[in-house]
Amino acid sequence: MEEVARTPIAAWESFYVIVGSSGAALTGLQFVVIALVAESKRQGTMKEIDAFGTPNIVHFCATLLIAAILSAPWNGLSSVSVVLGFCGAIGVIYGIVVVRRARRQSGYKPVFEDWLWHAVLPLISYSVILISSLFLRYNPHRMLFGIAAAALLLLFVGIHNAWDTVTYLAVADQRHVSEGKESAEQLAPNQP
Repeated sequence: MEEVARTPIAAWESFYVIVGSSGAALTGLQFVVIALVAESKRQGTMKEIDAFGTPNIVHFCATLLIAAILSAPWNGLSSVSVVLGFCGAIGVIYGIVVVRRARRQSGYKPVFEDWLWHAVLPLISYSVILISSLFLRYNPHRMLFGIAAAALLLLFVGIHNAWDTVTYLAVADQRHVSEGKESAEQLAPNQP
């Protein structure tokens, strides 16, 4: 009976190898993004990083953790359900913390797209993981699709947010350079 309980999870092995590996690799990429932030001319604060940078690492690591959980040799779905439920609940709580951090920081004014990608979509993902874990034992086929979709969404959220950060910094640095040239031209004496 226990082997039958594991069968639905075993069918997802390749998916979670790919998603988990991607989460791990993209965690490393986020370190590159933070290094770019550090080298940027734009002055940032830890409050901005806590609101917009650190959550990406959490989402990538959550994706890796979900992949590891669902790749482990469990004896049945009950234990998997409990562990995934705990991860989903912690994710929802963390999502609320991120929203509070984004509202409290003052270095950047988030627009609708920022709220969608940094707050709404991660909260949806973690909520789906939590809800799917509660019903995993009763309908494993459908709930495993929900968990897979949520894990993939967390991966895409992290990719989008890392890209958004890099492009924002590139544009902000370009503006900073342009403003610096204009200021230098205004200060320079007129030459014939």
